[in-house]
Amino acid sequence: MSGMTQPPPIAPTAPPHPSFGEATRVWLKIGLLSFGGPAGQIALMHRMLVEERHWISESRFLHALSYCTLIPGPEAQQLAIYVGWLLHRARGGIVAGVLFVLPGFFVILGLSVAYALFHDTHWLGSIFFGLKSAVLAIVIEAVIRVGKRALKNRVMIALAALAFVALFAFNVPFPAVVLAAGLIGYFGSKQRPDIFVLGGRKATSGVPDLPAVIDAGFPQVPPSWSRSFKVAGFCGALWIAPLLVIVPIFGWSSTYATIVAFFSEMAVVTFGGAYAVLAYVAQEAVQHFGWLQPGEMLDGLALAETTPGPLIMVLTYVGFLAAFRHSGGIDPLFAGVIGATLTTWVTFVPCFLWIFLGAPYVEQLRDNKALSGALSAITAAVVGVILNLAVWFGLHALFGTVQTMRLGPISMAVPIWPSLDLLALALSAFAAYGLFYMELGIVKTLALCAFLGFIVRTVNDDFWLVPLRTLGIVH
Repeated sequence: MSGMTQPPPIAPTAPPHPSFGEATRVWLKIGLLSFGGPAGQIALMHRMLVEERHWISESRFLHALSYCTLIPGPEAQQLAIYVGWLLHRARGGIVAGVLFVLPGFFVILGLSVAYALFHDTHWLGSIFFGLKSAVLAIVIEAVIRVGKRALKNRVMIALAALAFVALFAFNVPFPAVVLAAGLIGYFGSKQRPDIFVLGGRKATSGVPDLPAVIDAGFPQVPPSWSRSFKVAGFCGALWIAPLLVIVPIFGWSSTYATIVAFFSEMAVVTFGGAYAVLAYVAQEAVQHFGWLQPGEMLDGLALAETTPGPLIMVLTYVGFLAAFRHSGGIDPLFAGVIGATLTTWVTFVPCFLWIFLGAPYVEQLRDNKALSGALSAITAAVVGVILNLAVWFGLHALFGTVQTMRLGPISMAVPIWPSLDLLALALSAFAAYGLFYMELGIVKTLALCAFLGFIVRTVNDDFWLVPLRTLGIVH
């Protein structure tokens, strides 16, 4: 047998093009299983679409992901829209995008109702005490995860550091930070393409693509001005359509019109995903509009971390509470449902616009180094943006009092150290241990910290402080 010649391996072939019904079932499955934030969602789609079904090749998947990371909005949902559009054009993109969001919308809506009705109860407050401590560890984990992918050299590290300092110490608007990073990457790639490269594509460039439905020879949709105007007009009309209903009923000055305007603005500037915008949303919702109490954004983020779908679904929770507390004379729960629906609509309808309008042009730019350079620089800056969010969350989760220090152009938050909550610090450390060393995953870590928070807060606080007082740690 040893002398026999082995037959040559059979070259793999691309699978047949999936039917619209088959694709719909897969998109629904992805929507139901899309836990773990953007990293987990993108990994899920990569496994199901690239590795298991070979519906799209590795290089095409990464190219689509590059564009989705560059534009505002949740990159994982926009990646689903992009691949759905490639497979079945407009109807495929609509189904993929809607099914990616719909399960999470119903879950977060139900949790928001429960929160609005029961959040003043001691037991629920104890649970959220544990959840908020875990969220801090989750955001830190996001900084590390994105940093490993984006910070490939000293220039990228410097961009991340500058972005953090600009946001934390000088209150520079984060869209300005993202725009500046994109320009640096765009022009820098022309001078030093060896520095401004997209790590993900370079890492896989040496591995040839396996045959797939969507590969190098997949037919393109030629871009044109007439098509662009039609797409922009139709999606733009859908975007503002809710105003035609709510303004005649509630007026321009109502909370509902404000929700549409504010979250439409957020849909345009949410570069870098949910983590990049949440600090700004929290500040506006608490200080400017008075929709939330301090710390409630952390509660919402904890809810969003436990639901399927994009993490930006936390905005649905914010919209629910805004309308619930400023209902304009109608039933608060019904008002909350309206607020949540309006927020979700104006947050995600623009995602379809960005993909349907830009995808045909992006398909013609698959080898554009300047675009890749801009994307790399933006991704590096987003590390600094997320680090700023981690510091903001940490200050508000661990300290009872946080003040603003102003010194010339510098304006930054500083904690009052005697207000440090040692139990919150201990739970955050435990959550970090569970994520980094035990590899429990986000959902298990949140559930365990919620249970521990319930235990430590439902027992009399003096029980836990006695050993600390005995050791002289607290008085």
